[in-house]
Amino acid sequence: MAYYLIGHPLGHSCSPELHSYFGNDDYSLRDLQENELKDFIQQGNFDGLNVTIPFKTRVAAYMDVLSPRARETGAVNTVVRTRDGRLMGDNTDIDGMESLIRSACIELEGKYVLILGTGGTAHTANYIAHKHGASKVVHVSRTGSIHYQNVYEECADTEILINTTPVGMYPDLDGQAVDLERFGKLEAVIDVVYNPLRTALTQQARRLGIPHANGLAMLVEQAKAAEELFFARTITEEESKAAYDRLLRRHTNIVLIGMPGSGKTSVGKLLADQMGRKFYDTDQMIVDACGMEIPAIFEQYGEAYFRERETEAVKKAAGNQGAIIAVGGGAPISEKNKDYLRRNGRIYLLERSLSQLDRTGRPLSSSAKVLEKMFVARMPHYLELADQSVSNHETIEHCAQLIGEDFHNYASIGD
Repeated sequence: MAYYLIGHPLGHSCSPELHSYFGNDDYSLRDLQENELKDFIQQGNFDGLNVTIPFKTRVAAYMDVLSPRARETGAVNTVVRTRDGRLMGDNTDIDGMESLIRSACIELEGKYVLILGTGGTAHTANYIAHKHGASKVVHVSRTGSIHYQNVYEECADTEILINTTPVGMYPDLDGQAVDLERFGKLEAVIDVVYNPLRTALTQQARRLGIPHANGLAMLVEQAKAAEELFFARTITEEESKAAYDRLLRRHTNIVLIGMPGSGKTSVGKLLADQMGRKFYDTDQMIVDACGMEIPAIFEQYGEAYFRERETEAVKKAAGNQGAIIAVGGGAPISEKNKDYLRRNGRIYLLERSLSQLDRTGRPLSSSAKVLEKMFVARMPHYLELADQSVSNHETIEHCAQLIGEDFHNYASIGD
């Protein structure tokens, strides 16, 4: 049996992993160019498909039968081969998006809904908004009558914003289609992007205190619905929740912050070994990029130059998923660095008494007095950024154990 996700590009899709959680180990990626789609469908060497950008609307033309909701939306993201050999197209994105909206406690009834994009997922969002009684639904596109230059004036009364575009998707960590601050009546934001887990758009919503949700729950629920169609079986809510938790933990970075000498590198390497994850040390990344040690960088180029290289390293490390990342003691002072680290990270503050901190080779920690002053200045930034504080006053093994226990449980508790 063969099941595929078709689309382009697919390099960072986690769909095979997700479908394996539901028991489908015959699922893989099939990256297609647009001129390959027709031949691939007509050759029919598959039992079922999921469909993503840019084929969700195009693939409908090659189906023998469409479900009512696929016909109404004009978008297909799931293809099933029926017992008589015909291809049936359905739209399980509807299941996914409705579940996402429901889990985020977002109400659409009577609301002004603004949808960014006009592709297949935008059609799904439009269908759901009308189904749930939105008072007004408007689409934004690059070339339509409502576009990204006039949207703030034309759609000033927007209450619910749904991003269905790939803007902000990895590796475009800085991408953001609109400025949320310019919508004075905004009540909620939905971003279907799930890599990174927190886009620039949802990060801004967080800072503004606006309820928001990313696309991970939608991904899981549409996959669940697709698997039920593929194999004519029911998947329980418990199975779905377990799949979500596993996927979230697997793709969340463990980020270690704290004072210089607090043990971030040692604990990070131990965690990476224990969990089979890649380890990134932003200070070492800077050293490798510059070809010199950090004291020499400070001496030759100054702190401002170092901080610029530090932000580059933080952005690169934070773009990964499922990694262990140790960042320099001064990195969390920068708001930009905080934003990058939150993209995919659960952030742990390693606490260690000042007397235990190692000052060797640390140009800004030259004396106990300087170190204490640094501690007072930096701690508010650490506490603002950290999801959890962990004691590193004993062994690194004990510290790693505390982090591992918290990380195992956090998905079920909520972010």
